[in-house]
Amino acid sequence: MTDPFALDDGFAPPPPPAGPSPDQLLAGLNPEQAEAVRTTEGAVLVLSGAGTGKTKVLTTRLAYLLAGNFAQPWQILSVTFTNRAAREMRERVGAIIGEAAASSTVLGTFHALGARMLRRDGTRIGLPRDFTILDADDQLRLVKQVSAGQDIDTKRWPPQALLAVLQRWKDRGVGPDQVGADPGAEYAGGRAVAIYRAYQGELARLNACDFGDLLLKCLELFREAPDVLASYQRRFRYIMVDEYQDTNVAQGLWLRALSKGSGNLCCVGDDDQSIYSWRGAEVGNILRFTEDFPGAKVVRLETNYRSTGHILAAAAHLIAQNADRLGKTLRPASGEWGEKVCVRGVWTGEDEARVVVEAAETLQRKKVPLAEIAVLVRAGYQTRAFEERLMAQGVPYRVVGGPRFYERQEIRDAVAYLRLISQPADDLAFERIVNLPRRGIGDATVDLVRQEARATNVPMTVAAAEMIAAGDLPTRARTCLAKFLEELADWRTLAAGADPRTLLDDVLEGSGYLEMWRRDKAPDAPGRVENLKELLAAMDEFGDLQEFLEYVALVMENQSGDEVDRLSVMTLHAAKGLEFDHVFLPGWEDGLFPNQRSLDESGTKGLEEERRLAHVGLTRARKGATVSFAAARRIYGQWQNNMPSRFIDDLPDEHIERFSEAGMGGGVAARPASLETRPMFEPRATAAMADEPGYKRGQRVFHDKFGYGEIRAVDGNKLEIAFDKAGLKKVLSRFIAAA
Repeated sequence: MTDPFALDDGFAPPPPPAGPSPDQLLAGLNPEQAEAVRTTEGAVLVLSGAGTGKTKVLTTRLAYLLAGNFAQPWQILSVTFTNRAAREMRERVGAIIGEAAASSTVLGTFHALGARMLRRDGTRIGLPRDFTILDADDQLRLVKQVSAGQDIDTKRWPPQALLAVLQRWKDRGVGPDQVGADPGAEYAGGRAVAIYRAYQGELARLNACDFGDLLLKCLELFREAPDVLASYQRRFRYIMVDEYQDTNVAQGLWLRALSKGSGNLCCVGDDDQSIYSWRGAEVGNILRFTEDFPGAKVVRLETNYRSTGHILAAAAHLIAQNADRLGKTLRPASGEWGEKVCVRGVWTGEDEARVVVEAAETLQRKKVPLAEIAVLVRAGYQTRAFEERLMAQGVPYRVVGGPRFYERQEIRDAVAYLRLISQPADDLAFERIVNLPRRGIGDATVDLVRQEARATNVPMTVAAAEMIAAGDLPTRARTCLAKFLEELADWRTLAAGADPRTLLDDVLEGSGYLEMWRRDKAPDAPGRVENLKELLAAMDEFGDLQEFLEYVALVMENQSGDEVDRLSVMTLHAAKGLEFDHVFLPGWEDGLFPNQRSLDESGTKGLEEERRLAHVGLTRARKGATVSFAAARRIYGQWQNNMPSRFIDDLPDEHIERFSEAGMGGGVAARPASLETRPMFEPRATAAMADEPGYKRGQRVFHDKFGYGEIRAVDGNKLEIAFDKAGLKKVLSRFIAAA
């Protein structure tokens, strides 16, 4: 079919829209939805709270414009954030008015539409129509090349961080000549702007654009070729935008420029769900809407078709504490209040995982499908405790929006080190980590070692040692490989006498692998460091290295097919747009949630975004929501006392029920002392957590995971214990208590 984006004004229209009349379309809406659809002229902001039917409003509005002959299909521009949303919208409109009319509308993501504009008119600013769009890997490779040409110390200023600076400027619609006094200009010793200019020069030489350019160059096109902009303004009589709260500055400027023709811009969004500032989203776009578009009308969608009354009231009271918001109050369409939000205090993070999984199993016994249950965490590393408890209980689950804990790249790398230490013949592990972090052992050297190993039928570690002794490798490669083999030998010696955690700690620090991620400035690098520290904490549960490796192998085999009913585990960010009957929200403790790094970096703005994230979490639930916090949590192997999250104090008493474990201050169904006075708690095994010897052979003890047992041997702070149900284990004394 002809691309409607390239049509001129003489294009023959498709058949008239089929299906319901405008009045019939409005009949299926509630009054506030109908008002949003009927307001066709001028700028309108549809403030759509969670579960209020924003997609229905968008699709109905598009169908209404066509059914009422307000515009031809190709005169309507609809913008979404994902291709999936664009497909869903086109399908839903097609089901209402017919596929011919729906397929003639101009509908797509910001980047897709920007690319189409540039392929059509980019020659006006010197951009050939056949330009290439670079992916993330190509962008990083190009930044590395530019950095080398600028003599940049990439250890001090990693290419990932430089690329992040450049992309942040592009998100703000700022070219190399417009940076000015932006703080980012001081990066890389004050050479960031020069790198930006060189990077853009290389893109031009390669006849390429990155994703940021697709909007940035559109803005340049609009400035340099006003007649092109005028033609788009004449064409698009109506513009509609989904998820407006997630737009960045460049996207906001792009929309403002296009809508100046007719002035008919409809933006649908929710300022209370703006949670992506870390990837460039600017909540100010939606907050300033009436300033950017004087005379704009604001329509609030406040009838919620998802959650019960207590959940909505708790979420509303929570988000009302934010100062920067436009304001709305959600109410349940059904009028049902349902169960109150449960706030549960537990002693430790391990107790929290146990309580949550037991509650999920109780729901399952009540015939609630596991697919309707979700655990939503603030930080990715929190998933480990829940994954392990779910596996131990045999509850099928899936991790949404990311790999399972032991499938993550950094965890696989760390485990590969341990595999090679345990089994020198593990060639797959050898190849994975021999040059990770970089040691000067290139692919060519690895190929030579592999060929020799296969020719002589020996492991690659043996082949490498023989080639080093024979001088069969280049000098630099020989030196680097010899050092690596020496490190492996040292770690094997350490493994013979040290507990698994001590060994892994030495490997991660001694190899430089952990430092590699600490220095990496990519957005996901801090999360990788957190995951590695969580892995270190997990090692305390294992008596020896072989036991841990066997456990990991079993975990990796424990996969459920897509056809199996599974509980969902995910971060709060990944949960946006989803909904479940029952939601568990663990880890509501100050420092974890709200996240301390967000507070340190962004202050009040960071706190408000964290509160919006809490609001998103609560409003994922249809029937039941449980918030939990632990008085003490083992963070990276160290016990840390916690204060309940300040967000818990934002929840209204009349809409929540508070529970706590015995001894936490009032018992079950009482308001815990922790929520009254916010004291610093000690976990229940406090007396045994210090690394002090004093346990004796034959003594009865208790371990949180393995239960009761009897000490068989004592070696300083290392105990060999015969547990009643778990068998013989080696554990550190700080993790057991006298029975």
